[in-house]
Amino acid sequence: MARRADPLKAYNARRDFGKTPEPAGTPGRRAGNSFVVQKHAATRLHYDFRLELDGVLKSWAVTRGPSLNPEDKRLAVRTEDHPLSYGSFEGNIPAGEYGGGTVMLWDEGTWEPVPGKDPARTLKEGHLHFTLRGKRMKGEWLLVRMKPRAGEKRENWLLRKIDDDHAAGSDDLVEKALTSIETGRSMAEIKADAPATSLKGKRDKAFTRAMTEARRSTVQAKRGKPRERGRLPAFRSPQLATLVDHVPTGAEWMHEIKFDGYRCLLAVSGEKARIYTRAGLDWSDRFAPLVEAAKTLGLPPCLIDGEIVVMDSDGNPSFSALQKALRDGGGDFVLFAFDLLELGGEDLTPLPNVARKQSLAGLLGADGSIRYADHIVGAGETLYEAMCRAGQEGIISKRVDAPYSGRRTRNWVKVKCTRRQEFVIVGWTTSSARARPFASLLLAQNRDGALVYAGKVGTGFDADTFAMLENRLRPLARKTAPVEVAASESRGAHWVTPKLVAEIAYAEFTSDNRLRHASFIGLREDKMPKDVVPETPAQIENSETVSITNADRIIFPEAKITKGALADYYRQVGGIMLPWASHRPASLVRCPQGRARQCFFQKHDSGSFGPAVRHIAIVEKSGKPGDYLYIEDVQGLLACVQMGTIEFHGWGARVEDVERPDRMVFDLDPDEAVGFEAVKTAAKDLRGHLADIGLASFPMLTGGKGIHVVVPLTGADWNAVKDFADRFARAIAALEPDRFTATMSKAKRKGRIFIDWLRNQRGSTAILPYSARARPGAPVAAPVSWKELDGITKADTFTVKDAKTLLKRAGSRDLAGWGAAAQHLPGV
Repeated sequence: MARRADPLKAYNARRDFGKTPEPAGTPGRRAGNSFVVQKHAATRLHYDFRLELDGVLKSWAVTRGPSLNPEDKRLAVRTEDHPLSYGSFEGNIPAGEYGGGTVMLWDEGTWEPVPGKDPARTLKEGHLHFTLRGKRMKGEWLLVRMKPRAGEKRENWLLRKIDDDHAAGSDDLVEKALTSIETGRSMAEIKADAPATSLKGKRDKAFTRAMTEARRSTVQAKRGKPRERGRLPAFRSPQLATLVDHVPTGAEWMHEIKFDGYRCLLAVSGEKARIYTRAGLDWSDRFAPLVEAAKTLGLPPCLIDGEIVVMDSDGNPSFSALQKALRDGGGDFVLFAFDLLELGGEDLTPLPNVARKQSLAGLLGADGSIRYADHIVGAGETLYEAMCRAGQEGIISKRVDAPYSGRRTRNWVKVKCTRRQEFVIVGWTTSSARARPFASLLLAQNRDGALVYAGKVGTGFDADTFAMLENRLRPLARKTAPVEVAASESRGAHWVTPKLVAEIAYAEFTSDNRLRHASFIGLREDKMPKDVVPETPAQIENSETVSITNADRIIFPEAKITKGALADYYRQVGGIMLPWASHRPASLVRCPQGRARQCFFQKHDSGSFGPAVRHIAIVEKSGKPGDYLYIEDVQGLLACVQMGTIEFHGWGARVEDVERPDRMVFDLDPDEAVGFEAVKTAAKDLRGHLADIGLASFPMLTGGKGIHVVVPLTGADWNAVKDFADRFARAIAALEPDRFTATMSKAKRKGRIFIDWLRNQRGSTAILPYSARARPGAPVAAPVSWKELDGITKADTFTVKDAKTLLKRAGSRDLAGWGAAAQHLPGV
């Protein structure tokens, strides 16, 4: 009864409000439905999850933070109720006080229980099923109390995401959402306001000061062109897909859902946004909710290609629902983004499909009204069958290494579950039924430069569709037929000027090119009548293949792996390797006689590798240009393997702008006496320090002894990145000198881990993801998630024999978006 009388008694009793800036509180109104999440670096980092109920914030400490992966069950320890005023608190609780540490306002929004459930009652019963509408946490969630153990003083619960449209990877939230939703500050910036009292606090304060100096130096070191601000990218002609009758096979193809909606280009720059149709019409007013949503994303100047849909009651894209939303002047539009043509003033269209998708993944999440549309590499038939079973339109298959072309090509192909095409409406026939304004529509398509009759459609209409079409057709009435039609087909026909385009589903065409069993789907206002032509399935062209000579030569003697097997590995993983390897100055480790013989680095090429390997002139330290090599596609990878290449190392910048790196790499290189468990712990510690200053990072097994901590970047030059990496590494080494060193000296490295920051300078390279290593057993460098790193026992876990496993892993929830984050160095 005491808890009911004063639910905040425990909260107030544990705090000295003369010392802590936390608000004292009394219960508030009982009708609210707010929620808040506060990132709290106390004795241990955790996330305080709070739901407003009965005038207070019901609270749980989620030790590892919320996960978007439905398979994860995160421990959530029930804590005392908090006042509603605590929902806006961000700052520092003094050391020695209850909960002492830094608090960030990490998420906020509203919540509601699932229909038919009384949350006050189910909370007492030990379960709470609810929907969140926050800035970061969205969709359905579940809190379930664990069975109490003897002697437990607190309630242990489990927090789990329900599998819905907002589900994603385990690390997608806590590893990428690193700043306050209220102030935009990182944990380090919030902490910098706190006084240092303990020895640990002073050491932490020293690290904060070092990183503050690094930020200042970064600003001073910034060179070159400033980030473009304000310019809204112009419309470009979108790439179109060619209809084929079967799913292309092989790892050189990536596959996406074919969304049943309107194609669009979204131009964004900060708080400016426009939406264009595929024909270049500005439909920003018709899709106003999406335009407003785009303005809130804080995106740099970019041009995004995608499809706008409206979901039906089953959660599937519905063209009919989209038509109704447009007709009624609004709706729950969703834009699925699948390509990125421009970013920050840079033209991305020459990059491979998968590289553009990787950049796009860094800009958008998998939820909200503007979402990243994922893809799979290989296994297209499985996706196609799943889409057809679900009653969807089909899939789009794209060559992983193809550039973007503003026309119809066979690098993009579409495979439909049902036959559907566009037709021009040229007339209608009278209906004998009083409720129907017409019996059927007369249709045509453009053939050989002229409009040709194609048959009728008499089904697929409901009352609203009849009314809409009647209103649209009446002003277009004309006396003469716009096409030649046989008398038997035109009896009772009323003709219209051919200005409306309809999408029609059908069983087949007859021998005289007439539709059979046609059904009306909807009008296509985004397509022009002159562009409506028949679609006939085309043949998929096989790409040219580099010939691998001496394919049976043993390259890895201890693993009995041949040159041909190595080429097959790169052919299979090319689609997931290209985002990192393509259009990037490269250094190769060539071992023409095998890894056990003489190997050497090569970064220049005068043309001996053949036409599949490209060249770029880069001015070197000497002031003279060097002819550097780079690859664009899988054929380039194979051409290098043909020349004896095992390893691929790459610059931190692409050839389009070699002076502006797009990543920062910290190579954790352990002394021989340091075990891999210590390296894993070090990587996670670096992740924490980087997160504290607002930078997301990703781990990669090097295939050797260590781990790379990869930090994607935009907007900095080599001077800034090198200086920041140097200062960051030295600050970590100064913080824990017994564990780390930031100098190359072998003597200084004894018993320690070298934080190799030197790869972050112009001309230096790092091993590329999925590259093989010239080491015993043919290991490969492999991206991993922070979640799975705990269970990995060595840096050379994966080998060239694991191509299928690596492909499957790359499409998993936890690795989706690996290495992608739109972020800048602090202060840049």
